[in-house]
Amino acid sequence: MRIVGGSLRGLRLADPGAGDEAARLRPTADRVREAMFNILGGGRFGDPVTEAVVLDLFAGTGALGLEALSRGAARAVFVDDGKVAGRLLARNLALARIGADRATVLAADATRLPPAAGPPAKLVFLDPPYGQGLGAKALTSACAGGWIAPGALILWEENAPQPAPPGFAPADLRRWGDTHVTFLTAT
Repeated sequence: MRIVGGSLRGLRLADPGAGDEAARLRPTADRVREAMFNILGGGRFGDPVTEAVVLDLFAGTGALGLEALSRGAARAVFVDDGKVAGRLLARNLALARIGADRATVLAADATRLPPAAGPPAKLVFLDPPYGQGLGAKALTSACAGGWIAPGALILWEENAPQPAPPGFAPADLRRWGDTHVTFLTAT
């Protein structure tokens, strides 16, 4: 697993390895991440990455948020309550030499977020465990807590297309193998 573009291009990230807890993490494949960022950089959605505040829900290894930082995002908030994810996030931030001035790790349940302490995100990555109905709950929680800016772009990765929950409008849908990415905008 590596960063595929931007200033950190080629940086190898720590991965989950083996074990029961690590098996629950499912990092976004490099090819899917590259395709997602090609779409983001293609102009259809303007420039949602440069100088953006990014929210990475169910962050796992942090690869999506780190990719955004590599490509010019100003800040990223990584949310994951798993112990393995916390260790991997810390290690990957250290490998990328990204400090607290650009990244915050929040060890919290993404479906029960506290109120946001900083500016709302213009770009949101949502990669919940597949098929458990956690994505819509996380988006609802993030909106209620002031984490998501009006007009924000959300990329929701699951194993099937996801309907837009209240407060969001569908913008696009892409599929790579068994990975479906639903693009939404916050209304």
